[in-house]
Amino acid sequence: MELQQLPGTAIPPLGWLTLLLWFSARSCAVSSPASLAPSLVSQVRTSYNFGRTFLGLDKCNACIGTSICKKFFKEEIRFDNGLISHLGLPPDYLPSYPANYSDDSKTWRPVEISRLVSKRQNEISDRQICASAAAPKTCSIERVLRKTERFQKWLQAKRLTPDLVQGLPSPFLRCPSQRLLDRVVRRYAEVADAGSIFMDHFTDRDKLRLLYTLAVNAHPILLQIFPGAEGWPLPKYLGACGRFLISTSTSPLQEFYSAPPDQAADLAYQLLGILESLRSNDLNYFFYFTHVDAGMFGIFNNGHLFIRDASALGVIDKQEGSQAASGSRTNKDIFSCLAGGCQAELPTCDTIPETQSLRLVCRQLLPQLLQGKFPGPVQQEIDRALAECGESALPEPPVLRAASGLRDLLRPLRTCDPRFAYRYPDCKYDDKF
Repeated sequence: MELQQLPGTAIPPLGWLTLLLWFSARSCAVSSPASLAPSLVSQVRTSYNFGRTFLGLDKCNACIGTSICKKFFKEEIRFDNGLISHLGLPPDYLPSYPANYSDDSKTWRPVEISRLVSKRQNEISDRQICASAAAPKTCSIERVLRKTERFQKWLQAKRLTPDLVQGLPSPFLRCPSQRLLDRVVRRYAEVADAGSIFMDHFTDRDKLRLLYTLAVNAHPILLQIFPGAEGWPLPKYLGACGRFLISTSTSPLQEFYSAPPDQAADLAYQLLGILESLRSNDLNYFFYFTHVDAGMFGIFNNGHLFIRDASALGVIDKQEGSQAASGSRTNKDIFSCLAGGCQAELPTCDTIPETQSLRLVCRQLLPQLLQGKFPGPVQQEIDRALAECGESALPEPPVLRAASGLRDLLRPLRTCDPRFAYRYPDCKYDDKF
């Protein structure tokens, strides 16, 4: 912008400097475009130059993707005002951020902006990448990763095969089938044209972003290939920008530990139902958790419970069979260490019991939700079922029976009212609720 001197006025040299600094400060402030004159909107949007480093865009294509960046730049994704600092950005040490999302700049809905790993772990990984190439600390992360043997194999590949993901640390990739990997390629949302099991439509950049995502945390991939719109218990994937994922917002399960009895019964009933659908479903995939905590499950504002964090979710193909990652020790490389777990050894596929997730949830989550909530005799039956369901020494059939009996106990304890919008008013007319 050119500064013009008004007729009859004189601006001393320091005055020009003051004005320039003032305009620079204005261009770095973040405000809603609706509250500004049109001529200043472009200045506000340049504030996202600050955000390139915050979002991780400066590290692309060693990032998740860029499919939703335009919404950041158009301010159709806004961090909650309480997070914003004087520089217009929230604190950079949080794992996730509440935000609002709009398709028309008039109606807004809550979303969550999440890191796949902590900022500190990203910094450690980036330094490790540079060190692996004997490069300075500020090397080009992308250039180093492109030169690796693994990525060179990806460049030549027409199809994503199990050998290309061997040694990556995610439980999702521990024992992948070809059918599962084809589903990844066909539904990968960060490419312009998906739908084929072959990677002909992938650019080199697309392949690096997919490999990086799978290496760091497969959570966004699971959201894409098993979408909630098809009945899978996962929040909606809205896109990625740099090293951030944007998905629909949920409240973590631990916020409901003090919920009233009918709501606690409803959430526990839903959680047991989710575990059953992960164990047995029409696509013949067996999903299991390597560990659980209350932050992995979330509740939408309509009362519906979903898997909030799928990073600890493993998948075994019961239809095609899984190709175990034999030789995973020898297939470890820099991509095996980007999430900090390159030394960890996961159990083999054939040692995962179908009741693993049930036992974990019955031991670690459901007692926190259900203990001391119900009249004496009912509470005693619930506690007994929880103890059997979480017992590691019991064989699988008694554990499955205990979980089924627990669901039967919980079903009539749920109420049918508008607080549970995900099943109201259907529950008034259908006995299955």
